[in-house]
Amino acid sequence: MGEKTILLIGTYDTKDPEMRYIEECISAQGGNVLTMDVSVLGDPTTPTDISKHDVAAAGGMTIDEVIALGDENKAFRVMSRGAATLVAQVYADGKFDGMLATGGTMGTDLALDCAQALPMGVPKYIVSTVSFSPLIPPHRLAPDIQMILWAGGLYGMNSVCRSSLSQAAGAVLGAARAVQRPQRDRPMIGMTSLGSSCLRYMKTLKPALEERGYEVAVFHSTGMGGMAFEKLAGEGAFCCVMDFCMQEFANMLAGSLVSSGRDRLTNAGRAGVPQMVAPGALDLLDFAGWQDIPDQYADRPFHEHNRLIKSAVFNAKERRAAIREMAGRLKQSTGPTHFFLPTGGVEEWDREGQEAHDPEALAEMVDEARNVMPAVASTTEIDAHINDDAFCDAVLKQFDKWMNDGVVKAT
Repeated sequence: MGEKTILLIGTYDTKDPEMRYIEECISAQGGNVLTMDVSVLGDPTTPTDISKHDVAAAGGMTIDEVIALGDENKAFRVMSRGAATLVAQVYADGKFDGMLATGGTMGTDLALDCAQALPMGVPKYIVSTVSFSPLIPPHRLAPDIQMILWAGGLYGMNSVCRSSLSQAAGAVLGAARAVQRPQRDRPMIGMTSLGSSCLRYMKTLKPALEERGYEVAVFHSTGMGGMAFEKLAGEGAFCCVMDFCMQEFANMLAGSLVSSGRDRLTNAGRAGVPQMVAPGALDLLDFAGWQDIPDQYADRPFHEHNRLIKSAVFNAKERRAAIREMAGRLKQSTGPTHFFLPTGGVEEWDREGQEAHDPEALAEMVDEARNVMPAVASTTEIDAHINDDAFCDAVLKQFDKWMNDGVVKAT
């Protein structure tokens, strides 16, 4: 297994005892520690491996210049930039196996940037006084980040604080020892979907594509899943994407918190990855289960999926606007793009007799897609529902063509 090294990030001027306690916990379990001080004003009791001077320099300033800014927020922006830069560099040099950072709001803000700088599969933990807080927007979270509440950790050590810190130390070291990093020994297809009751095509497509020799990763499009999908697409992890669930995309346009960020539907195209796209679940506007439905959507058809998520339904005008925005983003693609238009429906709850059934709004969406999509992507219209076999048949036919033409990397 080999001894694993954990990069430990914190403000050693104000949290020196807590940071040293975490070091002891990791060392007691046989791990190694690489320390990074992101303080501004004070100094640690003993030097760290990466000093605040190193961090400031990586952020483009000296620590004296950072202090001279005279503003805590501006100072930590510089330190955040420097810390994230160094995290990426030091990891690329093979000097650590997992990251653990601590903080209140300032330290957490910095730690989130550091986590984003690391590839997926690298254990990344943050012990924070604001873990799970709505203060943290989804787009700031690395797709595989782990957070632990720093209970009782605002000022000074205590038994409650030690409980949080020791759990974090054990968790990150255990993860570094146990993790199996994503392998890229087979071409991988990235696919988006929504559960298995709303969209079901992956049940047919995944085994069919695996029979062709491909690995298939299906991402649950409820916010974080789309963020992971977009990050991997931008890194070139996929030989092809089948981005068939646009629920997060429509949510983002409407300002819903069930969103995967402003870059949805952009990274595969920017990276030149061949992409297949469909408007699956483009009709749904999601809310957290604990939210009240805003008055403007109160008279809409409504589906309560469970206590965590519920959906209202977009009207015709909103669906047209979403299709136009999809087309605008697909137009920027540098690689092959194919759009599938299932005219019979885009998710299970829009079938006749279900809560989201609105044939007039569906017809408007289909009409808009017919008008704008052929100009930006080759298009296949399917006289069927997205959950019908005909949709999967059309996708596999196009995929086989791309495979035979060398558009998609062969296995």
